[in-house]
Amino acid sequence: MSQVPEPPGDIGQPEVSPAVQDAMVRAATMYYDQGATMEMIARRLGVSRSSVSRLLKRARETGLVEITIHLPGSESAGVARRLAARFGVASHIVPVVRGASEAEVLDQVARAAGRLLTALLQPGQTVGVAWGVTTAAVARNTAAHPISGLTLVQLNGSTTVASSGLDYAGDILSRLAAAFDASVLAFPVPAFFDYEETRRAMWRERSVRRVLTAQAGAALALFSVGAPGGEVRSHVYVGGYLDASDRAALKRDGVVGDVCTVFLRADGTFAGIGLNQRASGPTPSQLAAIPQRVCVVAGRHKAVALLAALRAGVVTHLVVDEGTAQALDALL
Repeated sequence: MSQVPEPPGDIGQPEVSPAVQDAMVRAATMYYDQGATMEMIARRLGVSRSSVSRLLKRARETGLVEITIHLPGSESAGVARRLAARFGVASHIVPVVRGASEAEVLDQVARAAGRLLTALLQPGQTVGVAWGVTTAAVARNTAAHPISGLTLVQLNGSTTVASSGLDYAGDILSRLAAAFDASVLAFPVPAFFDYEETRRAMWRERSVRRVLTAQAGAALALFSVGAPGGEVRSHVYVGGYLDASDRAALKRDGVVGDVCTVFLRADGTFAGIGLNQRASGPTPSQLAAIPQRVCVVAGRHKAVALLAALRAGVVTHLVVDEGTAQALDALL
């Protein structure tokens, strides 16, 4: 058990030693971001419960921790009500620190998504997970919470002509598996096949059908929406998955973004988009058959793509930063 200095009894004193500052950060991270109890934190830090309470109080007083309360009549609450009425989604709108970078916003949203995911999961379930920058952030920011008999299944292939993609997708799955003590079922196929007939042939293989059957039997799906642009760019648009001809075709087809590497128009339709015929991810119709579908989004540049996903009916639970929620609301 690691010992840390006791916080000063007189919390009005402005001086905070480096050791106490470190203890404040560790205690605040475990309490506010990871959902640990004061007793758990006390055991981890090797201090008393009252010391943990003083560390958390000192963290708030020094500005290390800022708490924002959104009252029922607040703007975010109003957006959540409108999204529920129009699309039937349960929205979790995450307040962010003013002036935060897109990377910082992503981490804040990812932590909230990790907490929601932990609350929703049940023993023995199969969970579909799509790879991407956002789900990678969720995997990094999800606290350990073992759940008996949980299975994670990869929803979309990740291989490109230049890379197997297994390290990237596998890292997301392995981090979540470690957090939940879950088993993993990978999907080692291309993100996009070169030929539609190759995809059809692969879908008949028993090893592939095993994964497809697990996907179809999932009780919950975790995914985001991809969109070009932004400070933190969606991996499908920068990871070597699309060449110049693909990008031109997507533009002609009026594509605004993707879900599980299946592309959508602004109205939520996906039929007739050529690249979708070669995509390995589930179609919106297949995704919508999964009972609980957690969509995690950070970044105003994704508002149009998020609206397309909502119109496609693929979201039951939305975790989104307040800026993107406001941009989405302006589009309704």
